[in-house]
Amino acid sequence: MRTSPAIRRKLISVAAVSATLLTVATASVAVAQEPAPQEAAVPAAQTEAAPGTPAERLIVGYKSGAAEAKSNKAADADAATKGKEAGEKLDFQRRLGTGAALVDLGENLTKRDVADVVAEYQADPQVAYVVPDRLNTPQADPNDTDYAKQWDLFEATAGMNVPAAWPTSTGSGVTVAVIDTGYVAHSDLAANIVGGYDFIADTAVSVDGDGRDSNPADPGDWYNANECGSGIPASNSSWHGTHVAGTIAAVTNNSKGMAGIAYGAKISPVRVLGKCGGYDSDIIDAITWASGGTVSGVPANSNVAKVINMSLGGDGACTSATQSAINAAVNRGTTIVVAAGNDNDNVANHSPGNCNNVISVAATNRTGAKASYSNYGSLVDISAPGGQTSTGTANGIYSTLNSGTRTPSTESYAYYQGTSMATPHIAGLAALMKSAKSSLTPAQIESAIKSNARALPGSCSGGCGAGLADAAKTVQAVAGGTSTGTTFSSSSAVSIPDAGSAVESPITVSGRSGNAPSALQVAVDITHTYRGDLVIDLVAPDGSTYRLKSSSSSDSADNVNTTYSVNASGETANGTWKLRVQDTAAQDTGRLNSWSLTF
Repeated sequence: MRTSPAIRRKLISVAAVSATLLTVATASVAVAQEPAPQEAAVPAAQTEAAPGTPAERLIVGYKSGAAEAKSNKAADADAATKGKEAGEKLDFQRRLGTGAALVDLGENLTKRDVADVVAEYQADPQVAYVVPDRLNTPQADPNDTDYAKQWDLFEATAGMNVPAAWPTSTGSGVTVAVIDTGYVAHSDLAANIVGGYDFIADTAVSVDGDGRDSNPADPGDWYNANECGSGIPASNSSWHGTHVAGTIAAVTNNSKGMAGIAYGAKISPVRVLGKCGGYDSDIIDAITWASGGTVSGVPANSNVAKVINMSLGGDGACTSATQSAINAAVNRGTTIVVAAGNDNDNVANHSPGNCNNVISVAATNRTGAKASYSNYGSLVDISAPGGQTSTGTANGIYSTLNSGTRTPSTESYAYYQGTSMATPHIAGLAALMKSAKSSLTPAQIESAIKSNARALPGSCSGGCGAGLADAAKTVQAVAGGTSTGTTFSSSSAVSIPDAGSAVESPITVSGRSGNAPSALQVAVDITHTYRGDLVIDLVAPDGSTYRLKSSSSSDSADNVNTTYSVNASGETANGTWKLRVQDTAAQDTGRLNSWSLTF
């Protein structure tokens, strides 16, 4: 008996599916303690307009001899008949140029509903094919003319996998404060610049003729030989803040220049560095103001930043004064990303990369190894492309700049290297994440970046954090993965051979969208008289494994009957998951009685 549409749509369960385990075993699915209706045997790809999105229309091709292949009236009548059989209201829309019929499915159909309709068409011998009217999206690279120079965004070896994150998030709605040298006008950035502030109080450092004011324009930070210390050679203006800002949020798809990582975000330039550098006192006030705190004598910030980029640093321990400002900013909900430093030294010796409550970033080169200059150590949280121009100028990080050697001249672009260049990659990623899920806390942002990083493609001696950040995997992980309480289970018993090979039990998950949750519940029921012998892994659809239980010679208790919580937010929910169990020692046999996944 068919379930009526009204009843069927009340059910949140997914119908029973089966999979082969060795020579036996089926995986059953039960949810919310309601009996699951029989699901039409139609693959998800034939019911979706896009991954996770039920189709709204079907394209139906009839065989040449069928009346429906020539008559719109006949095709309309056939749609009405098949809709009635499936419990839905279908409407013939139009004839395509190929002769196929476009059939509208109505609104708010689930993938199960679509599968019922597809099954009706598939059962008709006069139907040659029936496919969803799929949604297509632009897949081309950005049209920015110099995009090919930005290996750090897209190259498979050591790029940060940024383009694959853009369909999910571009950073819109997020302001990133770049606490740096200020901003020099650039047409490839201007549309994404919002109000900032000049926090340099010492006019000898500011070189703009005044102290603090609301104009964060960068007048240049050049200096003569010995002007910044005995033996320090002369230097031209760096336009450092503008280069950093371009990496984060250069205007993209504007047929010029470069692409920004979070090109939908806004940049608030906050000036703290001038001639010979900048003082902690100014930086502390800048952190406070940028994150929405109050600074005496400075107007309230109307562009509060949820991400702060600090591509700056000095020697020594993180002072209590700086740490206090950082803690307060983080408590206000602002994520702070800082450079580990360029001394090829342990970051523990350099502030603010050694401060708590920050994301400390090391730099990698184009091969994915630690850049020769980058600091390292256990306080590094993550690595990102920082470039290394000693192996070729084009192996640096390309971004917005100015051609002036001292004062501003014409806008330009240039390759730079440094942890200063790596840091905005992570700030940009944080903006993408915050835009995708506004409720994320700074701690959650840091955790997700680390847990979704990939192994460093090259070598690193001394510690380069969790690995090389992966923008797409990280953004997709936080964008999806909310818990619904939906349970998929397998009650097919599987024998576990004594001191033998691992066995696997599959569960096929379908009908979900996005990624698995960050607290996926894995309930396991195993009979075994010495559970310390057992190693248990959860295997995701893409083959990634999550260790649930390791073997232990001291755990002599019987059986495993518990629920594990797994951060599977980096995994697509739909697909075949497996529980893998191995008995690693002799004299005791066991049985996997059942297991389940609760999303």
